[in-house]
Amino acid sequence: MNMVFCRGCAKEIHNSAVACPACGAPQPAATFTAAPAPAGIWYVELLKKYALFSGRSRRQEYWLFILVTFLVYMLVPYLDRELRTGTLFSYLYSVALLVPGIAVAVRRMHDTDRSGWWLLFPLVNLIFLCQDSQRGPNRFGPNPKNA
Repeated sequence: MNMVFCRGCAKEIHNSAVACPACGAPQPAATFTAAPAPAGIWYVELLKKYALFSGRSRRQEYWLFILVTFLVYMLVPYLDRELRTGTLFSYLYSVALLVPGIAVAVRRMHDTDRSGWWLLFPLVNLIFLCQDSQRGPNRFGPNPKNA
């Protein structure tokens, strides 16, 4: 299955699509060459789903979000120190990523066919977040691995 990236929204679509199903942008025949994804495009796509609590997220998407968020959070105190802002940027970064972090975790729970409410149980949710996706579609939507 050959996939390409939409010229309008950079979502991955099938190379035979005449228009992007997400944004409706027409896809000229010249764009049907497989191109590597721009670096960080997955992170931007995840942040576009800022407060989307429906659907499913792959294990890879969830754990890469956690890794990048942690690495950036390790660098933010240096920015605070250099700009002499106290902990302003640390707090702003934490607050800005609170909702997307919860949303991607809920979608990850959906990927294992569990309700997002399982996030309230700390040790159990960690086990569920590490489990593989449920094969095929479930009550929360199609498997993102097959898309």
